[in-house]
Amino acid sequence: MSATPDALIRFVVHEARLLDAQSYDAWYDLFAEDGIYWVPLRPDQPDGINHASLAYEDRLLLRIRIERLKRGPHSQRPPSRSHHLLQLPEVEGRIGAAHVVRTEFHYAEARGDEQQIYVGTATHHLVEDGDRLRIKLKRIDLLNADAALPGIQLFL
Repeated sequence: MSATPDALIRFVVHEARLLDAQSYDAWYDLFAEDGIYWVPLRPDQPDGINHASLAYEDRLLLRIRIERLKRGPHSQRPPSRSHHLLQLPEVEGRIGAAHVVRTEFHYAEARGDEQQIYVGTATHHLVEDGDRLRIKLKRIDLLNADAALPGIQLFL
C-alpha cells in the first residue's frame, strides 16, 4: 500500500469522527502496537519520556482509560461528549516510515451544563500496516497547554 494524501486526510477525519461518536474500541484499533497518544505540557517539548505531559499513553494506558469510560464511573454521569472541528489536514511529508499529517483544530467537551473549549494542533505520524494505516504517534499541542487546565475527560 502506498498511502495517497487523500487517504491520509480521510484517515485523520475518520479518527476524529470515531472519537465524537464515542467509538473508542474502533479508535483504539487505529493505533499501531507501539502507538502513542501524547499531549505535551509545553508546545516546544521534545519528548514525553523525560518531561511532564498532560497525557502520554501507550496502548495499555489507552485501553485502561477506554475501559473506565465504558464502565461509566460516577464522575462521568452525565457522560461527557465531544466535538472536533478540524481545519483541512495537511500532509507534511515523512519521517522515516511515518507519514506526518498536521491538523489545526477546535475541540469542545461538554458534560451537563459545563463545556470546555480547547484549540491546538494535532500531528499524526501514520504508518502503513499491510493495507491499513495505523497511528504511530498522535501528538496534541494545545494553544494554552501551560495554563491551569481542567481535567480533560475524553480524547482530543
